[in-house]
Amino acid sequence: MMESVHTWQDHGYLATYVNKNGSFANLRIYPHGLVLLDLQSYDGDAQGKEVDSLLNKVEERMKELSQDSTERVKRLPPIVRGGAVDRYWPTADGRLVEYDIDEVVYDEDSPYQNIKILHSKQFGNILILSGDVNLAESDLAYTRAIMGSGKEDYTGKDVLILGGGDGGILCEIVKLKPKMVTMVEIDQMVIDGCKKYMRKTCGDVLDNLKGDCYQVLIEDCIPVLKRYAKEGREFDYVINDLTAVPISTSPEEDSTWEFIRLILDLSMKVLKQDGKYFTQGNCVHLTEALSLYEEQLGHLYCPVEFSKEIVCVPSYLELWVFYTVWKKAKP
Repeated sequence: MMESVHTWQDHGYLATYVNKNGSFANLRIYPHGLVLLDLQSYDGDAQGKEVDSLLNKVEERMKELSQDSTERVKRLPPIVRGGAVDRYWPTADGRLVEYDIDEVVYDEDSPYQNIKILHSKQFGNILILSGDVNLAESDLAYTRAIMGSGKEDYTGKDVLILGGGDGGILCEIVKLKPKMVTMVEIDQMVIDGCKKYMRKTCGDVLDNLKGDCYQVLIEDCIPVLKRYAKEGREFDYVINDLTAVPISTSPEEDSTWEFIRLILDLSMKVLKQDGKYFTQGNCVHLTEALSLYEEQLGHLYCPVEFSKEIVCVPSYLELWVFYTVWKKAKP
C-alpha cells in the first residue's frame, strides 16, 4: 500500500495507506493519546473475515507498542454506504440507528411526501414518511397508547381520527364496536401502500373507504374540522395522528407549531365537553419541546387539562410520550 504521512507539532500524526484497488486506511494519532483507525473499501474488496483478522493483528500490535498502557479499545461495526437498502435512520433525539432492513418494499413520491415501506427482520414492514420512521408492524404499543392504553370504552362512540393513514388506529377501534369512526387522511398514496404492504397493522379496513361503522375521507383535515365546527358536530374522541411535537423550541419561527395550535383549537371545538383528545408527543428526552407543547395547551380558546404517558415503541428504539387532553369541567 502507498503511504502518506503528515505530522504536526501540536496536533499529532496522520498516516494514509492506499491500496491499488482503491481501498484505504487512515491512522490518526492525537497528542492526548486517542488513536483512530478507519478502513474503507468497496464491497468485494475485502471480506469480513479478512478485515476482522487484520483488525485483530492491529489491536495486538498497538497493545505491544503501548506496553499494555491502553485503557480502552472500541471496535465499531462497519457502516455500509451507498447500498441498495438504506439501513440508517436518525432517532428524534439525534442518535443514528442501524436497522436490520433487508428489502425496499415500497418507495414512491406522493404530492405531499416521500413514502417508503422497508422490511426489517425484527420489526416487520416499517412505514417511513419523508425520512421519519412512522410505524412498524411490531408497533401495536404505539396504537394502543394513542387510543388511551386500553382504559377507554369506545362502544357506541363517535370517533374522529386525524391522519392515521397506516390504518392501525382505525383497525383497532373498529374491533371495539364504535357508533362511527371518521378518519381524515390527506394522502391517498399512504393508504394505497399500507393496505398492500402493512396488512398486519391495518387488516382489511383500508380495502374500502366505507364500512359498517367507519368512513375514510381523503381530505385535508383543517377544512374538515372547520366544517364540523361550523355544523356543531361533536365527537367523543379525537385522535391526532398527524405529526409529532416539533423538535424546534422556537414556535414563533416554526410553521409546524402554528399548525399544531390550529389543530388543537379546532379539535377542542368538535370535542364533546366530556370527550378526550389523544395525540403523540415526541421522544422523552426532548424535554424543552414537550414543555413548550404543554405551554400551548394553556393558550387554547377553552381551558383544558392533560395527562401524559411514556411508552416504549419497539421500532422507535426510544421512549415516546403520549398525551390525553380534555376540557375542564364547567363551573
